[in-house]
Amino acid sequence: MSLFLPKLSSKEEVDGAIKGVAEKVLVLRFGRDEDSSCLQLDETLSKTAHNLSNMASIYIVDVDKVPVYTRYFDISYIPSTVFFFNGQHMKVDYGSPDHTKFVGSFKTKQDFMDLIEVIYRGAMRGKMMVKSPIDPQNIPKFDLLYHGI
Repeated sequence: MSLFLPKLSSKEEVDGAIKGVAEKVLVLRFGRDEDSSCLQLDETLSKTAHNLSNMASIYIVDVDKVPVYTRYFDISYIPSTVFFFNGQHMKVDYGSPDHTKFVGSFKTKQDFMDLIEVIYRGAMRGKMMVKSPIDPQNIPKFDLLYHGI
C-alpha cells in the first residue's frame, strides 16, 4: 500500500481523474495493495511523483474495487499502468503487441521518468501514440491471452 499516492476506489473517482487532470499525463496504476510487485512499483511511483509533478499526476487503482475498468483495459496481469492526457488514452509502443498499458514494474526510476517525459512531449504535440524510450531488455515480456476467440 502506498501512503504517498492518492487512491481511486470507484468508477466515479476514476472518471473524475480522467476528465479532470488537464495538461498533465495521468498515470493510473492498476493492482492490489498486498501484491509484492505492486508494492515495488508503488515505491518507484512515489519516489518520482514529486520530480514529475509538473508533467504527471499519479493515482493508485485497486482492480477489485473498479472492475469495469479492469475489464475495459483487459487487466490480466498486475501491476498494469495506463496513461491518459487531457482525457485521451495514450498508447505507447513498447515493442510488444499491446500498446494500451505497461505491464509489470519499471526496472529503474529513470525508466519511468523517461517514459512520462516522452508521453508528455508527444501529447503536447498532439500524438496519441509514442515510442517507448525504455531499453527493451528492461520491459517485462508477457504472452497475450485471448479468451473466447
